[in-house]
Formats: sequence, structure tokens, C-alpha cells
Amino acid sequence: MIDNKKISKFAISIVDKLQKNNYEAYLVGGCVRDILCDMSPKDFDIATDATPEQVRKTFKASRIIGKRFKLVHVFSRDELIEVATFRSDSLSGQSQIVKDDQGKILRDNNWGSIEDDCKRRDFTLNALYYCPLNKEIKDFANGLNHIRKKVIVSLGDPQKRFEEDPVRSLRAIRFSSKLDFKIENKIKDAIYDKSYLLSDISNARMFDEFCKIFLNGNGEKNFNKLYTFNLLRYLIAANPDRNDYSKRVMIEAIKNTDDRVKNNQSKTPGFLIAALLWPELLKECASQEGINIRKFFRSMDKVLKRQQIKTAVPRKFYNYIKDIWILQLKLHSRIGNQPYKLIRHPRFRAAFDFMLVRERAANIKNGPGEWWEKFQKKDDALKKNLIDQIKEENEEDSYKKFGFSKELG
Repeated sequence: MIDNKKISKFAISIVDKLQKNNYEAYLVGGCVRDILCDMSPKDFDIATDATPEQVRKTFKASRIIGKRFKLVHVFSRDELIEVATFRSDSLSGQSQIVKDDQGKILRDNNWGSIEDDCKRRDFTLNALYYCPLNKEIKDFANGLNHIRKKVIVSLGDPQKRFEEDPVRSLRAIRFSSKLDFKIENKIKDAIYDKSYLLSDISNARMFDEFCKIFLNGNGEKNFNKLYTFNLLRYLIAANPDRNDYSKRVMIEAIKNTDDRVKNNQSKTPGFLIAALLWPELLKECASQEGINIRKFFRSMDKVLKRQQIKTAVPRKFYNYIKDIWILQLKLHSRIGNQPYKLIRHPRFRAAFDFMLVRERAANIKNGPGEWWEKFQKKDDALKKNLIDQIKEENEEDSYKKFGFSKELG
């Protein structure tokens, strides 16, 4: 049923060594699920009855991480495998399980059996344990049947499970999009009932979820489902319903990222955050004449701070995002030597891609994007001719022309 050729040899060696040291050890979770769904796993997780300290003692190249959940990272020269100890059922042995007033687990290092560990998994399709040595699958929760039926089912009452970890609502949506599985109705109800708890999740963890949701090729599907469940507000500091343009530019930006993933091109959360927050930046600097340039520059940090509250945007992306925004103004100015300077800007290509996203969202034909497409060709005569065609009087009101007026609503 499972082809071991799809499994990392390093992961198999870890299972083998743990078992030779008289510990139970299995591949578990997403890697087993993905192989059964005819996908190639991106990483491999191992579950064992060895404690973190025992795993650390077994593998020299390893380290214990985590406070809420202690784990062990075992690493080779070019690969890292996460090894977790079987956890006890949350209904028993509460001594080391710390929860807040709303039921969210804050700390849990209470060990148990493989059966206990299964009950602690989020969904049945993630509760499959596979031994690559004897090729046996342990299925305690009917996960194989649910995979065959293509349905996401909660392990236990989803109302309670989502209280323990509200991020499970985002994971259910992400798995549904990735696998093209339906979400059971009980989970849908829990998403609606418990989504407010996402506001208490750390912004660092929410940024991690943001990247998993929007940078893995299923961004558009996830966006639409998050929109339906009214969950976008926990990930993005922008309102897609602000005007007709807002939602379109968000979707076009996400489509652009999905295409880059499918074409094995580079992608960055910086670009996507710049695009998703663009309507909010425009709202801050809108005026009767179009864009108030002074407000535009003053509002950039304000908009980014709002996003920072929701997802911990790494500081290294701040200048990247601001450059993309500023270049949207500069790309409308194509006088004299300005185009030659802009094309050498390290963020030019990202800014140009976003200009095309904006034009598609605003349904602009024959806009500056087409001009810049031609200007990038290695033809000096063509470049000069393109600049000569631009008259200064047509550029004076360029911020209002070529889409900004349409974007401002």
C-alpha cells in the first residue's frame, strides 16, 4: 500500500535504530497521509515511546526543542527529522497538561501509549502510524476509510479539540484544499463557533500558518474557503469587501503566487503581504485628486503594524514590502532617464509583477505594464523610442490615470 521509495532513507534509519534500542517507532501524520493520497511528502515525522531525553541519547546529532510540546530534532548533513514522544490522552493524567481558561493547551509533556497518542491527533487522516521496516500501518481511528472517502473527520469532539488548539480550524481548511477532501459538518460548525479563539494565537505561529496556507500552491482555494468561513480577518489586516477592487487584487496576487509555485519559481511572503495590504494602503492615502503622496509614505508603517499584530512579519521583509509599494508610484513615471534607473532597482521585477497584478484586478488594458514589458527587451533603440513616445504632459496626472482612480473606488 505504501511505497518505501517515497520515504527518506534517513527517516527509515531513525526508525530502525530506535527499534533496535527496544523502542517503538513509526512514521506518522502528514507523510503517511500524503503517500496514501499519491503525493510526495515534504518532510517526515516520527512518533516513538522513547522520551525526548532517550531519543537525544540515542542520536548524537540531535537537540531537544519546545516548551509547550517537547520534541527532538535529529539531523544529518542535509536533512532534519522531527521525533515526538507518544502523548497521553488529554482525558487522563492531567498533571502535566496546562490549559488556559478557554481550554487551549499551553503545555503538555505527559507521555502515553501509541493508542493514547492517536487520540491526541487532530484529524483521523493524520492518525496513521506506519512502520517502514515491516510495512505495517496501525489505524486506530478509521483514518484509512476516511481517506478513501475523501473526507476530513475530527478525532474527538471538534468543539473541544478546537478549544485546545484553535489553529486546527485553519489546518482543516488547508488539508481540504490540498487533498480536495470534504470537511465534515461537525468540523464546519466548530470552525464557526470557535474561530474567535484564533485572536489569542501568537502572531509568530499565525505567520507560519499564513505561509503554509498561501505559499504552497493552493492559495486561491484556501482564500475562498477562509473568506466563506470569515477567517481572513485573523490572517490579513485588510478587508476584501472594502470595494470591488480590494477582493480582486487579493485574489489576483494569490493566483500569481500559486502559478509561481506550480512553475517552480521563487516566491516570498513579502510580495504577497505587499499585495494583500495594498487596498488598505490606498484607503489611508485616498483623496479627491487620487493619491495623497505625503499620506502614502506616512501610512506604510501604520498598515504594516496592523499586519504585525495578526502575523509576525519578519523585519527583513519590511523594506522589501515598502520598496514594492513605492515603486508602484515610480513605475508610472517614465520620463528621461527614470526608466533606466528603475529597471536596475533590485525590487524592479517584483514591483513590475505586482503592477501586472493590479492591472488585471482593475481590468486595465494597454496600461503601463505593457510599456514596461517592452522596455525590458534588450533593444536600446526600442527603449529610446518608447521614452520618446511618452509626453510629459501625459505624466503629470499619471497617479490618477492608469488604474489608481479605479483602485481607489
